Amino acid sequence: MSRRRLTSGITLAVALSLAGLLSLGAWSGGTGTAAKADRPPAPPRPSVAPRPPRPSFAIARLRPGKRVALRSEPGGRFVRSLGPTSEFGSPLALGVVRRRGSWLGILTPELGNGVVGWIRLDPAAMQLFWTRYSLHADLSRRRLELRYGDRRVAGFPVTIGGPGSPTPTGRFAVTDAVVFRDSPDYGCCAIALSAHQPSLPPGWLGGDRIAIHATLGAVGEAVSHGCLRATNGALRFLFRHLPLGAPVFIHE
Repeated sequence: MSRRRLTSGITLAVALSLAGLLSLGAWSGGTGTAAKADRPPAPPRPSVAPRPPRPSFAIARLRPGKRVALRSEPGGRFVRSLGPTSEFGSPLALGVVRRRGSWLGILTPELGNGVVGWIRLDPAAMQLFWTRYSLHADLSRRRLELRYGDRRVAGFPVTIGGPGSPTPTGRFAVTDAVVFRDSPDYGCCAIALSAHQPSLPPGWLGGDRIAIHATLGAVGEAVSHGCLRATNGALRFLFRHLPLGAPVFIHE
C-alpha cells in the first residue's frame, strides 16, 4: 500500500513512541504544516507472569528490522507483509484483540475498520506487552475518557465528526504519536489511530486516517471530517500515558 497524501500535500515530521525516531504521516483533518519531532509518549511496560489483572490489553511490538506475514485467518490466506515500521515510520506496535493458540488477532490500518488480521506469535520477531490503559470516546456526549483498568483517570471534551463525515465507531488501536510546532490545525500533537474515514467529503484529496489531535480552537462541536479534536493540554496528558498499540473504543 502506498503512503497516503497529507491533507495539504505537506509532509509532517512525527515523534515516535517506543523509539523516538522520525517519520512521515497524514490523516483526515486540517491543512497541516511543517512540524518538528519532540518528546514521545512513554513505552508500554513488559508483561510479567502471571498476566496483569483484567482488564488489560495485549500489544505485539515488532523487533527492529523484523517483518511478519499478515493473514486473513490463522494459517489462512496471505494478505501482506507487515513491518518493521508503520506506514508513518513508527516502530510497529499492533493491538491484539484475539488469540488462537500461537496466532494473534490484531488491528492494523492495512485492513478495514472492524477487520481482524492474524499473525503468528514469533518471539524472534516480536515482543508481547500488556497495557492497562485504554481510551473511550462517547460521541453522544462528545467526551473522551482515559482509563487504567476499570478506573477513570481523566476525561476531556472533544469535537467529533460532522453530519456528513461522522467519526467511525468501533475498536481501534494507537499507531503513531505525532508532535507539531504550533500547528494552526493540529495544535501541539496528535495520536494516529488504525481507523479510516469511509465518508470523506466529495473531492477530498487528503488522507483518510483518523486521529485524535489537538486544536487551537473550541472543542465540543460536531464539525470535523471524522477526527477527534481536544485541547493541547488533553493531548499532552494522553502522550504521558498511552503506548503505541493501546486500544481506543469509540461509540455513539
